[in-house]
Amino acid sequence: MGGCFSKPKPVEVKVELSLLEKEKEVDGLSPNGKASPFADCRPNGALGHGSDDDSTPLPLYHKPRDYVEASVCHVKDLENGQMREVDLGSGRALLIKEHGEFSAMAHKCSHYGAPLVKGVLSKGHVRCPWHGACFNIATGDLEDFPGLDSLPTFQVRVEKDKVIIRANKQALQSQKRSKPMARCSAVINSSTGFSHVLIIGSAGLVCAETLRQEGFTDRIVMCTMDRHPPYDRPKLSKSLESTAEQLRLRSMDFLQDHDIELLTGKEAVAIDVKTRSVTFEDGLRMEYRKLFIATGSKPKPMVYKGKDVRNVFHLRTPEDANSVARLANNKNAVIVGTSYVGMEVAAALTDKAHSVSIIGIETVPFKKALGEKVGKAIMKLFEVNRVKFYMLNEVSEMIGHHGELKEVVLKSGKVLRADVCVIGAGSIPATGFLKQSGIHMDSRGFITVNKMMQTNAEGVFAGGDVVVFPFPPRNNKKVNIPVWQMAHVHGRVAALSMMGRAADIKTVPYFWSAMFGKTIRYAGYGDGFDDVIIQGDLDELRFVAFYTRSEEVVAVASMNYDPIVSRVAEVLGSGKTIKKRDVEMLARLGKTGDISWLIDKGSQ
Repeated sequence: MGGCFSKPKPVEVKVELSLLEKEKEVDGLSPNGKASPFADCRPNGALGHGSDDDSTPLPLYHKPRDYVEASVCHVKDLENGQMREVDLGSGRALLIKEHGEFSAMAHKCSHYGAPLVKGVLSKGHVRCPWHGACFNIATGDLEDFPGLDSLPTFQVRVEKDKVIIRANKQALQSQKRSKPMARCSAVINSSTGFSHVLIIGSAGLVCAETLRQEGFTDRIVMCTMDRHPPYDRPKLSKSLESTAEQLRLRSMDFLQDHDIELLTGKEAVAIDVKTRSVTFEDGLRMEYRKLFIATGSKPKPMVYKGKDVRNVFHLRTPEDANSVARLANNKNAVIVGTSYVGMEVAAALTDKAHSVSIIGIETVPFKKALGEKVGKAIMKLFEVNRVKFYMLNEVSEMIGHHGELKEVVLKSGKVLRADVCVIGAGSIPATGFLKQSGIHMDSRGFITVNKMMQTNAEGVFAGGDVVVFPFPPRNNKKVNIPVWQMAHVHGRVAALSMMGRAADIKTVPYFWSAMFGKTIRYAGYGDGFDDVIIQGDLDELRFVAFYTRSEEVVAVASMNYDPIVSRVAEVLGSGKTIKKRDVEMLARLGKTGDISWLIDKGSQ
């Protein structure tokens, strides 16, 4: 199943003759009306971890006034494979019909609130149209990332050809739910320098949560260089004025409630795999039984004069982003590099800065990732918004006055006025502290892991931007895919591996970038593509670009053509292929944006 870790459970339509007669049965029911899997067992089927006392049951609602019930449509109003957003009076829900059976759940994606009715329904789950998250239609469980929360589901019954939904009012309003988690049963002083699972890097949040969801009841400690609890990093370059509080993924209260200890301001400087210990810059030493490394990336070094000049930033923290937004107000901003981060920052500053200039080493932005034609179209969008490009160029010197940036000198000799500069010229893995550890890395500094995210060192796992891992669509060639969603996938796989439960990576990489109110969506792994087939209108920025390698589609990008990227992700994630000839034929027929051909498309 595309991008999912578990097989979807069959949808069950529960027909009730009387709600009041069934009220006494609620104790043993989960919100979707099915017998609760937690009624008689430990949380998430813990294997040897925890006890019955540690169970975290699903919320139970006993009072009829807490519920709303509404007839939402005639039984024949929906065909198989259709979805409809319906109003229950106290909120909206998503009604789904698949294989002749109805189910209902929250109508918004728990990640960024996308309307799921515009997404893709396939094989027991709905895929978000914006960023590709998947939700099981029977349980509401999150089955593929990005995002952390699952969705509430609602009881459905058919009575006299009317489809009736019964939903908890609070669930209708929240539109999301957290999976039940175990608590830590180990009696350990918080100052003790030992943790059963030690996580380095806030990108390991999914690893920690998965462990708790799967019933792990020993100590979990997560250490991060950041000053804040884990936050939504992709938003840093898109929403420069957002605070850490606004960007946070989980509150400290949430982490404490689930016994996930967080140590901020901790930079790892050495790992000793023989003694199973990690040393931090401040002298703290932590021993571990299992270790997960998710330290991410750091800016690629640049060679130029004037590195002591102030107001030159690498966008690493919310404080960096806030400072850039403040310093650029009615001033001159220079962006070095045409990475997604650099381009997003440039777009975000056009409404604030007096001028925005971009320096790049390629002929057009995104040429390697999206191809020259798409790159030119995006470049034109920036130029229309008064952004100036200085391509095939590099920085020679930063010139300051009283220590503050005033000019950026290019190697071509061009001098740009600059009050603030953001360097977005790429990154390298943050693995320097591993050089003497014995943990295997490739020539570029990426940690090599197997399909279970294990390194060569016993008990040591790694994931996210720092790893190269076996990628099934490329015959298990080890690749690095530095996107937010894949870091989440790695965290989950590593957690399951720690608990002895193998889980293959079947997800399709999914990426997005927002500029000037427009979003590029991208799914697949297009590295080394040899052709691009474009449907639609590049000038109008309403297009679909299929990236092919040999005779197969390996990736797709689009603007203003939802949900085609999620549809392609669904096909590729199911293990099927899309042939180049099929895409070319539709392009010749002028069927631009027609995605009906992708339904059940592909061959094994």
